[in-house]
Amino acid sequence: MAKKATHLTAEEIQALIGDKAAAGGTANEDLVEVKRVEFAELDMETSAPTASNSVKFLFDVPMTVEAILGSTEISIKDVLEIGPGSVVELDKAYGEPVDIFLNGRLVARGDVVIVGEQFGVKVTEILVSPEEMGLPLREE
Repeated sequence: MAKKATHLTAEEIQALIGDKAAAGGTANEDLVEVKRVEFAELDMETSAPTASNSVKFLFDVPMTVEAILGSTEISIKDVLEIGPGSVVELDKAYGEPVDIFLNGRLVARGDVVIVGEQFGVKVTEILVSPEEMGLPLREE
């Protein structure tokens, strides 16, 4: 198997940008125009994204929100014995706030509430700042 070249030698570069005859070519139609890349200067004050426009494209991205009441570790034997009416004891006491995760990251805590016939969570504490989440500050 042939070895794949990753870098050009100085001679190969000169052959590409120099005289075609020096590179071993004979026909002018085989010439390829090679130009150096020129980049415009960046103006950091106008080109840097601001907090307000840097995440707008993410506003419609769905995210997973989880409210965790608690957790526990039990043996497989105990899992196999779970049935209707079984009680699984969790590591949190009644009335403690539930943890709210956003895509697996703990971001807030809240209280369980009933909304109509469904459960919900009332956010009582935000654990990360808008800057940590990459979000703009909320204007009031």
